Amino acid sequence: MATALQANELHANQLDHPKINYVQQGIGEPIILVHGLAASLHDWDDLLPELAGNGYAAYALDLLGHGESAKPKSRAEYTVEGVYRHFSAWIDALEIQTPATLISHSLGAAVSLIYALRRPERVSKLVLINPFYDLKQLAPVIQHPLLRQFLSTSIVELTPYWLFRLFVDVTSFNFHTNNGETHILPKHVRSQTALDYTRASSGIYNIVHTLPNLTSDLPQIQQPTLLLWGARDQTLNPASFPALAKLLPNVKTTHAFPLCGHVPHQCHPQDLNPYVLDFLKQDR
Repeated sequence: MATALQANELHANQLDHPKINYVQQGIGEPIILVHGLAASLHDWDDLLPELAGNGYAAYALDLLGHGESAKPKSRAEYTVEGVYRHFSAWIDALEIQTPATLISHSLGAAVSLIYALRRPERVSKLVLINPFYDLKQLAPVIQHPLLRQFLSTSIVELTPYWLFRLFVDVTSFNFHTNNGETHILPKHVRSQTALDYTRASSGIYNIVHTLPNLTSDLPQIQQPTLLLWGARDQTLNPASFPALAKLLPNVKTTHAFPLCGHVPHQCHPQDLNPYVLDFLKQDR
């Protein structure tokens, strides 16, 4: 079996689990990066090399149903619990000897919070970016039954790249520009985002509504935490992030990026990444 530092994929014949696609860069303290819904490990293209260059071993995976990881045919497998099992099995297979920092976004943050609750001895720190922890955070349009039904059908898988790209371009247009930027998201990010939509299984849209309410369990999480979010988030209610800071007992720093929406790590990585690196250096 290939070692964690040599492999970028773990296949079913190596694990008693579906295929898990991942990348790894750097040597040092372990850091796990977990993307959100309909995204991929490319969410971290701007952060991962910076982590590696600062003396960390950074790992980023494609969650179940996303990117190049396994895409089960059964819709019943697309639950938060199913994604968690896929994620947890991957970490076990890496055979990391020391607790890891989890850096995660949106749905990935929900998975990371569950992991910290169930496997606290395996987690040293948390970086949460626009974290999803309660269905009440969702924008009303996302909770609408008709939208849920549409997204969970195979029609989504047949949607061409250009249509996804048009949607991404329109929704990322910068209506509040004061620096000449026409879009909140850079062109290469918009291209990758549209590609990730086309690669994902339509089953992933069932995952969101299987999230258990984590609110009452969050005070159990003792790890030092960095909480970051985009103030213009149209997916999750931005007011829910300061509320989360009050629930977690060991939040060290919070920061809202005023011009960013749901993906500040891709919107302005040059502003977000220093917060992450400064936090990681604390107590190092």
